[in-house]
Amino acid sequence: MLFYAYPLWRNIDLSIHDYTIRAFVQGDAEFVGFEKYAEVFGSSTFPTALWNTAVFTLLSIAFQYSIGLALAVFFRSSFRLSAVLRGMFLVPWLLPLIVSASTWAWMLNSDNGIVNSVLAAFGIGQINWLTSPDTALIAVTIANIWLGIPFNLVILYSGLQNIPGEVYEAASLDGAGAWRQFWSVTFPLLRPVSAITLLLGLIYTLKVVDVIWVMTTGGPGTSSTTLAIWSYREAFGTGQPDFSPAAAVGNVLIVIALVFGFVYLQLQRRQEES
Repeated sequence: MLFYAYPLWRNIDLSIHDYTIRAFVQGDAEFVGFEKYAEVFGSSTFPTALWNTAVFTLLSIAFQYSIGLALAVFFRSSFRLSAVLRGMFLVPWLLPLIVSASTWAWMLNSDNGIVNSVLAAFGIGQINWLTSPDTALIAVTIANIWLGIPFNLVILYSGLQNIPGEVYEAASLDGAGAWRQFWSVTFPLLRPVSAITLLLGLIYTLKVVDVIWVMTTGGPGTSSTTLAIWSYREAFGTGQPDFSPAAAVGNVLIVIALVFGFVYLQLQRRQEES
């Protein structure tokens, strides 16, 4: 009730009243019903923010999961320095997000960033990663992928440890190679862990603010503005807080996350029944 129900109700209350700074102080916010939601859905920013959110989220979780799974399978075979290397892959997860985002912003700097310096060595011209509308969303997505790989690695590696070695021995005796073992043994048995990993990754990515805000503040223009960034900008990013539309956008994100959560529960229920 304290940590979930009350904040959720407070956010709904913010979205159906016209809360300004004066209204917060005096406590007399006018009830406007779904007017703020109509403003949000009718805004020219909404289609762009929705599209950017979809691209940012889907690309992030797809690459985070794929790379994390590949690393988990790689580390499943014990070898010298395996534990040390796994620990090194956790570094992005342990760093404060503001530090990581600032580092990526420096690396992708158009004039003196290390990424452009490396590309120049291969004859590729300067790319304005953070200041061009064509590449800003790609830049923040790359940074977010890097940040999410350790989470996927840890969860999927733990899932792999629960798959009995006898299953792989039986598959090997049946003549299955490494690739066939992955598709016929590893991937199917890892499906429950994969499902929850993807769901958690999706929910986390939907609400990413700090990485994008530090790197591009949602710009140039709205080229890297997601729903989460739009909500944050409305509430805190302009110097003129407009809390009600910000809460409305936040509630849209909550509904999207709930939809995917219910889809996961339905799939889980069907799997248990079968």
